[in-house]
Amino acid sequence: MHWIDTHTHLYSEEFDTDRTAMVERAVALGVDKLLLPNIDENSIDAMLRLEAEFPGQVYAMMGIHPCYVTREVDAQLALVRSWFEKRSFVGVGEIGLDFYWDKSLLDQQYKAFREQLKLAREYKLPVSIHSREATREAIDEVRQLQDGNLSGVFHCFSGTLEEAREVIDLGFYLGIGGVVTFKKAGLDKLLEAIDLKHVVLETDSPYLAPVPFRGKRNESSYIPLIGEKIANIKNLKIEEVAVITSSNAGKLFKTL
Repeated sequence: MHWIDTHTHLYSEEFDTDRTAMVERAVALGVDKLLLPNIDENSIDAMLRLEAEFPGQVYAMMGIHPCYVTREVDAQLALVRSWFEKRSFVGVGEIGLDFYWDKSLLDQQYKAFREQLKLAREYKLPVSIHSREATREAIDEVRQLQDGNLSGVFHCFSGTLEEAREVIDLGFYLGIGGVVTFKKAGLDKLLEAIDLKHVVLETDSPYLAPVPFRGKRNESSYIPLIGEKIANIKNLKIEEVAVITSSNAGKLFKTL
């Protein structure tokens, strides 16, 4: 089986002791494409080193995560643009809105999100959207800028069924990860009502590990566990889940 992890923070310090072994574990289980969303200016070098170390397996995005937006947002955005002028990336991300951790810089968050959506339109690249406790607001921002040239994934989707349908109507995918294995998450009910052609898989590692590893460090080799849970929910063979979700990721991130 061939799997794609569309969202993993492989450069995180949580992997410093066994990063190469972690990639090898993932590849051994068929998870042979790993997509890295950037966080801020401090994660760029480590991310690009990993992409160079694992060519054809690790792919970098470029963007500023909403939790790392600062009052110097204009300088941050200028740096992101400068990287797109220098080289190619598979997507713009991780971008979006986060109303969970800190609301003191909402104006800067909105500016960063809007400008990076425009950048994605300009470069015709998909976006990876973070929308913690801000799904409605993120959908509304995408709708305002959707001119047919925006595509992407609502990473770690946790909205309602109505919001999921809005995301799909905007031409976006739902990113589903380890949370689908949590008993009280409710994603099983949502997935029962959504065609799998609108779903891509992700880990968000090292965060949000699936059962039976919940609470521990997550890693890309756990993607098949997420696929197995979805297969059970959709009454499909796990091989079908692998084919469909990997095909979706390949269509979205066109350079894969």
